[in-house]
Amino acid sequence: MTLTTGPVRAVWTDYGGVLTPPVAETLEPFCARLGVPSATVLAAMRQVSRDCGASDDVMAPLDTPLLTQETWERRMEEALATHSGVHVDLSDYPARWFADRAVNQPWLETLHRLRRQGVFVGLLSNMPPAWDRHWRLAVPPEGLFDAVVLSYESGCRKPEREIFRLAAERAGVPAEQCVLVDDLAVNCAGAEQAGWHAVHFTNTVDATATVEALVTGGAASPGSALLTRGGRP
Repeated sequence: MTLTTGPVRAVWTDYGGVLTPPVAETLEPFCARLGVPSATVLAAMRQVSRDCGASDDVMAPLDTPLLTQETWERRMEEALATHSGVHVDLSDYPARWFADRAVNQPWLETLHRLRRQGVFVGLLSNMPPAWDRHWRLAVPPEGLFDAVVLSYESGCRKPEREIFRLAAERAGVPAEQCVLVDDLAVNCAGAEQAGWHAVHFTNTVDATATVEALVTGGAASPGSALLTRGGRP
């Protein structure tokens, strides 16, 4: 049975892979500058994550956080040296990761337009604390986001139900009037389980059309806007 929920009133966007190009596209040139294959870097990230008890969720040690940025960098250097025989300096990793990283201007324009129309616009991101200054320089939140909900501040992260509860509370609307736009299917699934709509971001044109339909009441039930392509490490 289809449940009528009314139009979406709060649009929550992810950061990496939505407001920026896909993370895989950023990873390749970043690793090239390090002189280390991306597969080797990812393997080291998985090892550090497993050592923290976070399985293969490579960002969990940083954005929960389970480790400080400096400790993570040292453990990554040790993992690369021990398992791959690669010796590399990963100090000041956040500044190097964000260097020359592009911003998705068309999606920014969509968010600005929605906000001018009276739609609540928020950022909902699994974000390491050491990265906070860098993303704010790239995408200044003032005048764009009505609220910012970040994992390291909240003590929970996507796809956990609690972070969606907190975000809906910040927006002042029920869960069924929220939508998450995210490039990870697992986060979209978490949003759906929390009663939200979810748009699996693969490109700006499709995401904009789907979100605008939700805002105008063009979708009938939470989860009906889920796109099934894409994803990122």
